[in-house]
Amino acid sequence: QGQLVESGGGLVQAGGSLRLSCAASGRTFSTYAMAWFRQAPGKDREFVAAKSWDGGITTYADSVKGRFTISRDNAKNAVYLQMNSLKPEDTAVYYCAARSGRITTRNDEYDYWGQGTQVTVSS
Repeated sequence: QGQLVESGGGLVQAGGSLRLSCAASGRTFSTYAMAWFRQAPGKDREFVAAKSWDGGITTYADSVKGRFTISRDNAKNAVYLQMNSLKPEDTAVYYCAARSGRITTRNDEYDYWGQGTQVTVSS
């Protein structure tokens, strides 16, 4: 049974940076696509970024392109999200997700989810 645990969230000022980590355990996710989603109060969960474990495909939401970078370390069974130039509208709970096969931007097509980590950006 696979598990994902996020860490690294916190409170930062606009323009600041945070690095989120997602540690996987219980199984190896080397053949899984990994992604980050976020959900703000009163809003639907939205796609942020995704990366295939075999390194072929990386996709970002337009709202974070050029500011966020998703990366992975298969040896550590982990995925990361480097967030720079943060804006108040980035405030949300950020979730790590995984699925077998190709990456998608739909949250209902991911099978494994972490508990989430809160990111708050003040103005």
